[in-house]
Amino acid sequence: MTDNASTPAVSMLEGTTVLDLSSVGPAARCSRVLADYGADVVKIGPVPRHEGVQIRPPFHSYSAGRGYRRALFDFKDPSGRDAFVALACKADVVIESFRPGVVDRLGIGYADLSAGNPGLVYCSTSGYGQQGPASQRAGHDLNYLAVGGFLHCSTRRADGGPPTPGATVADSAAGGMQAAVAILAALLRRARTGQGEYLDVSVAEGVLALMALHIDEHLATGAEPGPGSNVLTGRYACYDCYQARDGAWLAVGAIEAAFWANLCRALGLDKLVQRQYDDDAQDELRVELARVFAGRDRQHWLDLLLDADTCVAPVYSIDELVVDEQFAARGVFGEAEHPAEGRLRQVTPLLAGQQRADGCVQLPDPGATHTRELLAAAGLGEDELEALFADGAVA
Repeated sequence: MTDNASTPAVSMLEGTTVLDLSSVGPAARCSRVLADYGADVVKIGPVPRHEGVQIRPPFHSYSAGRGYRRALFDFKDPSGRDAFVALACKADVVIESFRPGVVDRLGIGYADLSAGNPGLVYCSTSGYGQQGPASQRAGHDLNYLAVGGFLHCSTRRADGGPPTPGATVADSAAGGMQAAVAILAALLRRARTGQGEYLDVSVAEGVLALMALHIDEHLATGAEPGPGSNVLTGRYACYDCYQARDGAWLAVGAIEAAFWANLCRALGLDKLVQRQYDDDAQDELRVELARVFAGRDRQHWLDLLLDADTCVAPVYSIDELVVDEQFAARGVFGEAEHPAEGRLRQVTPLLAGQQRADGCVQLPDPGATHTRELLAAAGLGEDELEALFADGAVA
């Protein structure tokens, strides 16, 4: 990628047009993935007089709209709705995150759009799905992690309550990535059959998929997984975090016997090798590991353990991870130029098996729109466009 380019070098989805009606949350995470793989993502927003109902993310969030175009429509104006329908007739994918039923009432649901574009892949993302007693409930990431069992199986706070995760796991993995995978599968099917698809993505159900190991254990055996119930939820000392002398932390993930043996021998704790999964010994093992780790600073342990097949890693703060040599070698942080904020660093696209972009990415002007050029490409004439802008149906 050359300097001042605005899209990633990878173009695996080149020629795929995505209309994204979301502002934040799982749908926005999904369109970010598709854009990073080369799709032409058009962010669809409301005309200014209605814009106050949407969340305006900070300039640096979601990589600041890297590679997006933007268009504004008033769906409550029949002319604005019809203009969007004309645009959707030329699109490959539509993503929306309104509450169930809203797009149908606005006249921009799957039935409305697929009538003129039978190959359209239409993805609805919502907290609980399009049907069921919870379908109309409002929610955010923490709510979906709560109902999906993630919070229950996580280590408790000091007061015994479930933790507040430091990442939006539900929005990103359970919702956004689930939606992206479903869309890509639907596009593959369309390539064979010519048929579009309606996709109903429930974020809460995506959390269930992430928690399947624990849920399936319960369904099969009646066990009650929770904090400390098994190796992944803190039952054993070989899978835990320990503090070094300087106050920094190390994560130990020595589940397999060979990794545990390597760790114990490196720490001078050979006597613990055979007691890894002895339930009666876990308190003693934790005390011994904590004592040894507390005797030296974290860097000492990293020098000793990182390349010794022990499954040990530093618990990085954000300011530490952005200078990590492994991430630097992989080129995961790049530069971008924001029209108002100037030059900044950001996480580059997560592109499996592909070369990441070189140079400085030009981020779009947050106030710029491409409504006119998009509608012109969809076949609307100049007189129609002038009328739409004059009426305020588009902006």
